[in-house]
Amino acid sequence: MNFNFMVPTQIVSEAGSANNAGKYLNDLGINKVLVVTDPGIKSAGILEPIYTSLNKCDVEFYEYSNIKPNPRNTECEEAANHFRDMNIQGILAIGGGSAIDAAKTISVLLRNEGSAIDFVGKRDFENDPVQIVAIPTTAGTGSEVTFSSVITDEARKVKVTVGSHKIAPVMALLDENITATLPASIAAATGVDALTHAIEAYTSTCNNPVSDGLALHAIRLISQNLLNAVQKPEDATARRNMLVASTIAGMAFGNTDVAGVHCISESIGGMYDTPHGVGNAIFLPFVFQHNCDADLERHANVAHAMGIDPNLPTAEAIQQAVEKLFEINKALEIPHFSELPHVDPKDFSVIAEKSKNNGSDASNAKAMTIESYLKILETAYSH
Repeated sequence: MNFNFMVPTQIVSEAGSANNAGKYLNDLGINKVLVVTDPGIKSAGILEPIYTSLNKCDVEFYEYSNIKPNPRNTECEEAANHFRDMNIQGILAIGGGSAIDAAKTISVLLRNEGSAIDFVGKRDFENDPVQIVAIPTTAGTGSEVTFSSVITDEARKVKVTVGSHKIAPVMALLDENITATLPASIAAATGVDALTHAIEAYTSTCNNPVSDGLALHAIRLISQNLLNAVQKPEDATARRNMLVASTIAGMAFGNTDVAGVHCISESIGGMYDTPHGVGNAIFLPFVFQHNCDADLERHANVAHAMGIDPNLPTAEAIQQAVEKLFEINKALEIPHFSELPHVDPKDFSVIAEKSKNNGSDASNAKAMTIESYLKILETAYSH
């Protein structure tokens, strides 16, 4: 098998590392940064000790904290236009996937003229983006080690991707202290998001041996730690393991692809502004069940990594994995599809078409049609 695997990000996993951000920026030769974050992080008190570190290390910093969930192209453009002439040397991205993904697009726009949409589908740029150091506050999206920035085209209400190895963060600081006060609903949704990344990386049609190992280990870690990380936030070991699992799942899917679950969740995210992790959590059991007969061995391996008895017959192990995915959602109080705001069955044909047109559709384990997506949407809605 021929494949190409790349991880350009230095990963530091250490409690308290976020509060030494200034030192790490000094080590990279970055003395002036733009902090990209969101209002929730700003109000949670997470930034103050980080800013103390920046001041102590003589790192000049500016802040842009207007990033919303499912970040819009307009937010990225606003930040870049405001700070482009300030000779920003790097970006310190503090937040979940929305803040880190937005930071990636902003890093391009700070050095290159044009709108965010102008860079969709481009792998190279006239001027190199500014370097990014990421501090993930969720476990999570894995965006701290991936090459893609998923943003919402506000005018068309669809999600689009700016993707290039040049926008991957140069460093990620995994600090379990940061996630200690994460609201349970966010910890739950982002945790299943990470599980989705790992499962889709392993079962996608563009899997590779390196990603396989990472993905299976991520599935094991998440299966063993997710409930404790959400329900017992004082469990620092569970929080640390979830951060590591999220990151290695990001390494896995960043070098393979996601698949049908993301095709649907990105479509409903663009249409209804549904939080990405919630969308993935809702549709993961349905797509996993739909796909399993396309590759029984791989789906059984996922089941075993989730803790299902390896001595069971393959079909039974897979079915138990599907049931466990539903049980996880129930335990984490993930809403049903029909409970999401604005969801209307009249939109399902449009969502199905957008899902089929998603760039990751071809990576799904089982060939999908618009009708396949429509059936999954209808089944999930009536569940």
